[in-house]
Amino acid sequence: MAAYFGLSYVIEQVGKEKGIPRETIIKALEEAMVVSSKKKFGSHLDLEARYNEELDEIEVFQFKTVVENPTNKDTEISLEEARKHDPECMIGDSIGIKLDTSGLGRIAAQTAKQIILQRIRNAESEVAYNEYVTKKGTIVSGTVQRVEKNHYVVNLGKGEAILPFKETIPGEVFKQRDRVKGYILDVEKTQRGCTILLSRTHPGFLIKLFEIEVPEIQEGIVKVKGAAREPGERAKIAVYTEDPDVDPIGACVGMKGSRVQAVVQELKGEKIDIVPWSPDPAKYVCNALAPAKVSKVYINEEEKSMEIVVSDDQFSLAIGKKGQNVRLASKLTGWKIDIVSESEVEKTSKVVISELMEKLNINEILARILYDEYLREPEDIAKLTPEEMNKITSIAIDDCRNIIQKAKEYVEKSSKIGAA
Repeated sequence: MAAYFGLSYVIEQVGKEKGIPRETIIKALEEAMVVSSKKKFGSHLDLEARYNEELDEIEVFQFKTVVENPTNKDTEISLEEARKHDPECMIGDSIGIKLDTSGLGRIAAQTAKQIILQRIRNAESEVAYNEYVTKKGTIVSGTVQRVEKNHYVVNLGKGEAILPFKETIPGEVFKQRDRVKGYILDVEKTQRGCTILLSRTHPGFLIKLFEIEVPEIQEGIVKVKGAAREPGERAKIAVYTEDPDVDPIGACVGMKGSRVQAVVQELKGEKIDIVPWSPDPAKYVCNALAPAKVSKVYINEEEKSMEIVVSDDQFSLAIGKKGQNVRLASKLTGWKIDIVSESEVEKTSKVVISELMEKLNINEILARILYDEYLREPEDIAKLTPEEMNKITSIAIDDCRNIIQKAKEYVEKSSKIGAA
């Protein structure tokens, strides 16, 4: 004899399987029964459905107003007739009369099914959103459920995520049922439900992988200050600690490179430079350009740019293959970086210093000091106060005032010539 499963059992099972609150499922069933009943009995009727736990069924009630002389049988009922259902009712009361829903047809049942499924999907979406919105910026693991035109659909357990092909590491391909890790870029509610967007190319993925592998990062002893990537090729990550007994780079590398290698393996062989962070921007940029060695640094605070001077034999190393090293260092530090060789600097500096000497009528030593401070045009010097120039050059305030005046006169004269 086949086992009979009542409505309460179905509600309980669906709730467990889908992680949906019991009340949500009951509400969906009640709404579905109202829609189905209106299809059979009339859409103009005032109907309401309630789940009766004792009978384990959804009951549908038609509500009518109690009047002395009913003129509309669909909305009104006589007092005499009403008291057959509720002996205590009075004129003006609204009374609910239970309908016989056993004869609902196939189309009505199909409508009910569609509404229930839609409500379940909405509830699943809400569960998924609540589960993953707080996990934004973390790594999750799932199984590739299917491969679509431009993305993978990944089953995370309590929801589905999208991993766009453009967010995968170049060269990697996943098949159905493959396990995959991803960084949650975004979680949002859409008309289709909850959309969870994953990435394997975001710098945050690299940071979180190190966090998983390095206990010192989890404990907050070592801090990750930034990361930059060219996915599948090369990455830089900046680390720092205030604990003098801890080597932040050594902690990230691990015994015989075990920790960094675990990250490299997940990133399909991406080469990783671990850089010591420094609060001094010049030192930080020099660290970021490793393994190249820097000779001099010229800082332009206003434009947040640096001119990095390296010896001729370090030039190619500093730039990197197809400019990769300097590009990643710039992304990591947030500074615009211009790499120049010593021979190139010497050639350029001679020209600029000579022009400064001529334009401002100053000696070579002073011109070189200004050049080294990135004050290479009369326009730059004209903006200084005598006190600022005195601090830079250590020459007398009156001399500073005279040079600044000459710079202003030169700028004014140049602008008039340009306008003529």
